[in-house]
Amino acid sequence: MEKEKESAPRFGHWREFWLTAGSVIALVAAVFLVTSRFVTPAPPHKMVIAAANKGSPYYRWAEEYQKTLGQSGITLEIRETTGSVENLQLLNDDKSGVQLGFVQGGIASSRDNPQLLSLGRVIYEPLWVFYRGDAKIDRLAELKGKRVLVGPSGSGTYQLAIRLLAANGVSGDSAKLIAMGLPDYVEALESDKADAGFLVLGPEARTVERLLNSPKIRLLSMSQAEAYAQRFPFLSRLELKEGVVDFGRDIPSSDITLVATTAGVLMRDDLHSALANLMTQTLVEVHSKAVIDANGEAAIFGRSAAFPVAADPEFPLADEAGRVYRAGPPFLQRYLPFWLATLFDRTVVLLVPILGLAFPLMRLAPMLYSWRVRRGLVRWYGELKKVEDGVRSDASPEQVAQASADIDRIEASVNEITLPLGFTNQLYDLLQHIEVVRRRLGTLSGQKLPRVEIAGG
Repeated sequence: MEKEKESAPRFGHWREFWLTAGSVIALVAAVFLVTSRFVTPAPPHKMVIAAANKGSPYYRWAEEYQKTLGQSGITLEIRETTGSVENLQLLNDDKSGVQLGFVQGGIASSRDNPQLLSLGRVIYEPLWVFYRGDAKIDRLAELKGKRVLVGPSGSGTYQLAIRLLAANGVSGDSAKLIAMGLPDYVEALESDKADAGFLVLGPEARTVERLLNSPKIRLLSMSQAEAYAQRFPFLSRLELKEGVVDFGRDIPSSDITLVATTAGVLMRDDLHSALANLMTQTLVEVHSKAVIDANGEAAIFGRSAAFPVAADPEFPLADEAGRVYRAGPPFLQRYLPFWLATLFDRTVVLLVPILGLAFPLMRLAPMLYSWRVRRGLVRWYGELKKVEDGVRSDASPEQVAQASADIDRIEASVNEITLPLGFTNQLYDLLQHIEVVRRRLGTLSGQKLPRVEIAGG
């Protein structure tokens, strides 16, 4: 009987408590694990942007971005390049490490670069067409038969020049197209080695200033500028007003109509969403202050558009950029540092489903615990019933003795049960029922024992 007692399963409320708590904890952990798979990792501390050569407008703007991002703890590495074409190549190269880049409008689109998204257009890049001679030229078709500089082969200037010349029926067969870059470009025009030349540069560029001030060189005013803007969505019509470059010397001496492309900042679609959002905020902050300089003067084309511009005719706007243009910075980033705000965002994503599960569990866990405690008592009721059913009125003395030993074993095991006070009455009921069965067995063995009445039974 001692062996049977030792082998009988033990039951305690602490064991049931921890089993219940463990089930709840395991369920919460499973929800946490599943939810965490949908949470983006923390954003890295560094981005790389492809600009152009030092001193260029692209590079100077990148330096402004670098300063602003540094205030949020993000390092912006500026990659020096030859310009838009190389920037595009680096953005498409998975091994380059470049995630952002300036790209001139008109040289690429999402059709050939599906993995690139736009953060907006940020600056005008006017197309300057300079020419020699006294005869006025106001249409590109008049460049037939002339020696025309079209920029370095493969450059953004080259691609735009060839495209516009082709639209006017000018090609290598009808003109001499010379692929040449700076600084030879200026010397070629001034020394009469070329008749005309295309440049895509900001109005503040030293090369543009030099050519505008050269007495031998004239700037072509495009009479068909509106038509170009209508035909090519990436182009805009601009006006260079008389005297705006130099009031004293009246440069230019009359209003000049130009077309301009807009340069955009493109990103790879694998750039962290938080960084895409922050970079767009940086574009808005930097360029919204750029219309008026430190002397209170507007840039030559500063009032022509409010940059950055969300509309991009060639690349889809990144979702995060769209949110910034529509509603500004995320709510938390208006009041908290970038890293704290992003940490909070990620934490909320994890906590919301867990908290949603916690409230039902607060009601379910006590019910589960109560069920497990009651199940332990019901088990012994099953053992007791089994003993009682096994002894009939014609049972032999040996069967009665065995049943009595089983009753003693059950009672000893039940006496070892520890329960919370709220369940103690059920334990006492079980002990009374054990006594009832013992007395019935006593009756079968010839002992006249009084019947014990069970309250409520």
